[in-house]
Amino acid sequence: MDKNIKPVTLSEISEAAQKRVNFISREFTNGFEFVKNYPRSVTFFGSARIKEDEYYYKKARELASKIVEELHYSVITGGGPGIMEAANRGAFEAGGNSLGLTIDLPNEQLTNPYLTDQEDFHYFFSRKVCLSFSAEAYIFFPGGFGTLDEFLEILTLVQTGKIPKAPMILVGMEYWSAFEKFFKEVLLVNKTINTEDLDLYTITEDEEKILQIIKQAPIRMGLKYDESLEKVKGDRPTKNGHEPLSGLFRKIW
Repeated sequence: MDKNIKPVTLSEISEAAQKRVNFISREFTNGFEFVKNYPRSVTFFGSARIKEDEYYYKKARELASKIVEELHYSVITGGGPGIMEAANRGAFEAGGNSLGLTIDLPNEQLTNPYLTDQEDFHYFFSRKVCLSFSAEAYIFFPGGFGTLDEFLEILTLVQTGKIPKAPMILVGMEYWSAFEKFFKEVLLVNKTINTEDLDLYTITEDEEKILQIIKQAPIRMGLKYDESLEKVKGDRPTKNGHEPLSGLFRKIW
C-alpha cells in the first residue's frame, strides 16, 4: 500500500456522492428532454458487430425505412455501428428522424454517420432508461451481452408492471428461438416464470406483421408519473439500522 495516499474522509465521500447524483440527474433531465421532442418512436437494439453485407444489417435497414415511410415514426438506437447503424441508416434514407443516444467510452465509441440528432451519455444505466422511455415498441435483433441485458431488463420491467406494456419484437427466428427454448424448458419447468410471461414478446421476421404490431400499439406520449408508487422514507433509519451520511456526521460532531 502506498503510504503517501491519504484515506478518503467522510466529508469527501459525501461531496463526491452529491456531485455524482447531480451529474446523473442532469443526464436524465437532458435525455428525457431529448426524447420528448420526438413522440411516436421505435427503439432498435442489436449487435454492434454485424456488418453491412450481413443479413440482419440489411433487414434492420429495410425495416427502419418502412417504419418511417409507412408509420411516420422516429427511429431511436444507441447511435453506434452494426444493427444501430443499419436502423439509423434506413430511417435517414427514408427522410425520417434518425436518433442516437450515444455513450462515452474509454475507447471512443464509433458514432454512425446516419444520425439526424443525438444525445450523449456517460452512464449506461441512464442511457438505457432513455432508450426505453416512451417508445411505442422495442425491436431486438441478434446481439451480445449488451443486447441481452437490454432485452431482459425491459422484459422484467414489463413483467413486473414497472413500465406499461409495449410490444417487444424479436427479429431472428433461429437466434431468439434458442432463448425461448431455454425459457420453456428451464425457467418454466422450474416455475421461475409463468406461462403468460411468454406472451410478453413476439418472435418474427415478417415485416408486415411487425408494422401491424407497431401500428396497433397505443401511443404512449411519455410515461405518466404516479406519486403513489413511491414512498419517501425521509431521514428514518433503514430496517438494518443504517443511517445516511448526515447521521454519521451528527454522531462524529
